[in-house]
Amino acid sequence: MVLDHLPVCFYAQICSSELLDVTSEGISFHDDWPYAIHLLGHLYVDDCDSARFLWKTIPSSVKESKPEVVAAWRIGQKLLTRDYAGVYEAIRGYDWSQETKDMVAAFSDVYRKRMFQLLMSAYSTITIRDLALFLGMTEDDATTYVVKNGWIVDTASQMVTVKKQAFKREQKVDSSKLQRLAEYVFHLEH
Repeated sequence: MVLDHLPVCFYAQICSSELLDVTSEGISFHDDWPYAIHLLGHLYVDDCDSARFLWKTIPSSVKESKPEVVAAWRIGQKLLTRDYAGVYEAIRGYDWSQETKDMVAAFSDVYRKRMFQLLMSAYSTITIRDLALFLGMTEDDATTYVVKNGWIVDTASQMVTVKKQAFKREQKVDSSKLQRLAEYVFHLEH
């Protein structure tokens, strides 16, 4: 199975599909399966349930002989327990293989963006220390990161004021367009 040069979001889907094909043909799991990449692919697309299911199906012999698979699952465990800082610790706490480094870097980037969006929607102010934990950065790097996004830092109080994203108003759809769409769908069904 060739995984090079594919968008990261397709890794989990491709791995799951290939794994189903292999098992449906009566072929057992093999030690060469890219379990770490498969797990990371599910985590990348924010599908922790599929990652957990995959982890449960991985043979014990693989878990015992492939520490990178265990390291990938450690990230999943941190996600499931909402240990935000622990996710970054799990990422940095393992010396990833060359084949897995790009996937880990891509996951780390998308995870940081998710955390930034979470902070933006959940907080109006946050301490620089907590900000750094959520973003997996040093306090200086986290401060620089959010200032670039328009947040305001008060170094005296060590607090950051979150810049809320402007909400876009939904465009109202003309009822005549909805009627035509409904008629078209009805025509297709009959």
